[in-house]
Amino acid sequence: MRALVARRLDGPEAVELIDTAIPEPAEGQIRLKVSAAAVNPVDVATADGTLIDYNLSAPREQFGIGWDVAGTIDAAGQGVDLPVGTAVVGVADLLGRPLKTHAEYVVLNASAVAPAPAGLDPVAASTFALNALTAYQALDALALSPGQTLLVTGAGGGVGGYAVELGKHRGLTVIATAGEDDEDLVRGFGADYFVPRSAELTAAVHAIVPAGVDGLVDAAVIGIGAQESVRNRGRHAHVVAGPPPTQLRGITLFPIFADANRADLVELVRLVEAGVISTRVADTYPLEDGPTAYARLAKGGVRGRLVLIP
Repeated sequence: MRALVARRLDGPEAVELIDTAIPEPAEGQIRLKVSAAAVNPVDVATADGTLIDYNLSAPREQFGIGWDVAGTIDAAGQGVDLPVGTAVVGVADLLGRPLKTHAEYVVLNASAVAPAPAGLDPVAASTFALNALTAYQALDALALSPGQTLLVTGAGGGVGGYAVELGKHRGLTVIATAGEDDEDLVRGFGADYFVPRSAELTAAVHAIVPAGVDGLVDAAVIGIGAQESVRNRGRHAHVVAGPPPTQLRGITLFPIFADANRADLVELVRLVEAGVISTRVADTYPLEDGPTAYARLAKGGVRGRLVLIP
């Protein structure tokens, strides 16, 4: 099969297409014939070595790349409860795999996939799992009650956008910050208040909630500059993409690194089917043009997901 991997770790140009053996599933695993796989910022961070720099992964000779996937089960190991032929979505959440979802086939633990949303095409189905899972687990960690206030940074991006949608679904008052050009997009996700990135964040948030917000999903990884908007003894979900900020004023810090599990994925699929959370496709590329997609994402400004199709 063909697969994209990174070895040099010096940027999008490190992404290379290789020919390799089709992997075989072990007990509790399934093999997917990949229909579509989104490109995420974490993939770019793998290819340019950032994840190693942040001590999130040990160096190795070859990194597989790709987290999100939509595909069809074509083989299964013992103990798997999903039949061959099932269309699923899934997440490859282990950084150090030598092969991941940007390939023609991928092996995942059966617990890391769920039946795909009914009636949704595979390209769209490949775009939500990782980012929505991260946002969902961040909100679970914050454990806010309906009526409490939530600040979401990076609300125009993948994790941030889903944090806004899911926060509103949970009955929270959501203050969202993003680039000025993203205001309509972010308000479309349901944000109650919008703060442009150019504003002084703490002052703008305290003008809305004088004591500070109850919780923060820091999808833009601003750190202390965003935590200053949280009330004393509030709660801060830090999306892991670098060293965590210092915990000040009794604020509880929750490092969030997505954990692929069937129960959460099933709930997210239900929310997609119900129209609570959205899927966003920015563009599609054939697998062999993966380096082009990586380079485009690395430049920034992409809204929605670039999707690779084997």
